[in-house]
Amino acid sequence: MERIRRHIVFHGEVQGVGFRYTAIWAARNAGATGWVRNDAEGTVTMEIQGNEAQIRYVLDAVERGTYIRVTRMEVREIPLEERETDFEPVF
Repeated sequence: MERIRRHIVFHGEVQGVGFRYTAIWAARNAGATGWVRNDAEGTVTMEIQGNEAQIRYVLDAVERGTYIRVTRMEVREIPLEERETDFEPVF
């Protein structure tokens, strides 16, 4: 399967609700790489790399989060990071 990388900005109730923990757990479980961070604007930004199924697995896990409420996502494809090996929080 083709690997892709997406830059995603999540809007809604996405900070202080376990979003980053859920994303990290799901990405590592799926074998996706990238990073996730809280932004000053109250959004969460993620760059995620993997195949379509791996990325969908992570997005589904986030959307099923108990307190997480994503109201909008800004998504764009970006170039792969060939040397990336893990999915981590960025502070």
